[in-house]
Amino acid sequence: MDTNEKDINEGTFNEVNKSFTIKEAIMEAKRCLNCKNPSCKKGCPIENDIPDFIHQLSMGNMGEAMRIINEKNNLPAICGRVCPHENQCQGHCVLYAKGKGIQVGKLERFIADFDTEMNLLRERLPQKTRGKVAVIGSGPAGLTVAGDLARQGFNVTIFEGQSEPGGVLMFGIPEYRLPKNVVKKEIEKIEALGVNFVLNCMVGKQITVDQMFEQGYDAIFIGTGTALPKELNIPGNHLRGIVQSSYLLHTVNTFNQGIVNRDAVPLREGDHVAVIGCGNVAMDAARTAVRMGAGSVTVIYHRTEAEMSAIQSEYQEAVKEGVQFRWQTSTIEFIDDGHGNVAGMRATTPEGEKTLQFDRVFLAIGSRPANRIVSTTTGIDVDETGYVIVKDRPYGMTTRRGVFAGGDVVHHPHTVVLAMKAAKQVAAGIAQYVDAVKLLEA
Repeated sequence: MDTNEKDINEGTFNEVNKSFTIKEAIMEAKRCLNCKNPSCKKGCPIENDIPDFIHQLSMGNMGEAMRIINEKNNLPAICGRVCPHENQCQGHCVLYAKGKGIQVGKLERFIADFDTEMNLLRERLPQKTRGKVAVIGSGPAGLTVAGDLARQGFNVTIFEGQSEPGGVLMFGIPEYRLPKNVVKKEIEKIEALGVNFVLNCMVGKQITVDQMFEQGYDAIFIGTGTALPKELNIPGNHLRGIVQSSYLLHTVNTFNQGIVNRDAVPLREGDHVAVIGCGNVAMDAARTAVRMGAGSVTVIYHRTEAEMSAIQSEYQEAVKEGVQFRWQTSTIEFIDDGHGNVAGMRATTPEGEKTLQFDRVFLAIGSRPANRIVSTTTGIDVDETGYVIVKDRPYGMTTRRGVFAGGDVVHHPHTVVLAMKAAKQVAAGIAQYVDAVKLLEA
């Protein structure tokens, strides 16, 4: 990357929400009431033992706090940053209604970051003799399954198509929300559990599920997420300058890491930008466009503010950063500038039909699974929209014996922690299945 490009971008993507100091973290932890029936724990999708780790932190017992967190969470430094805490743990705190809810996420990330910096906790791990498991995809679901099974004595290998592990954590979430060095450190901790990584290996192309079984794997987990973005099927959708938000986020992340130059980012400084959609990806795309020098950024949403799926805090941050919002506005046609480029859109608005001018349009209207693995493997059934069908017993197993799936590839796109919740249940199902098979073979 050119030095000037680095200078231009320097500081633009610095993490927005700063961590606690040691004193601030301990003072915040001391506010916890240690409720007998902690509603914060009930609000956590993975049922973190929140009062217990906070209590240990309040006494300065960082290692014990980390040990408690690790019982439920393999990615605490990530969850502490990107979870919708106001809807989950913090929002369920009995003090939240008074505006004084314990900042659970910031405490969790503080402990995880402290552990990383001080190299506190090194777990006693069992021998990897319980079984051999392949994990396809190294996003939140894949890393969670791998971490849980490695801790239980399984020999786990993750197959990842990219040159770096992390999936959406590395390439889909902006640096200002989730610094990539944090992701790398969390993955190093998963690796320290004895998990192996095979990178630049696209399952379905370089290797198939059948070949994995031939190599002696007892079970296979598919955690590939939803790789294919949905299109907006209206006139003009083929015009240049209409790009998927996921592609913008991917190129900006690779630009920030020095992998590509500024020209690879599909946004010029001064561009007037529209983002269609109002979920978390739309917020990430809008705020990223601001940071990359857009002249203006407008989110176009066909419903009301009350109906948006984005986290409220992300929406409020976007407003602070100058992002504009057009509610109850539906795009009906993209306009050609006469040279095959997008020049704007015709849209229905509460004031009637209008022509809106934009230089770039980023789509954030959802995604769906790719069929690369399913199409190269017999016996894995999917529903009419391409999502993998799984059983409840053993939990997460597909219609192909020994092949499991979880996360967004099964449950439709959700948050990081909800993908982790499903993955933890599937990890238990895999362990149950492998143990049963080996018992029958004995």
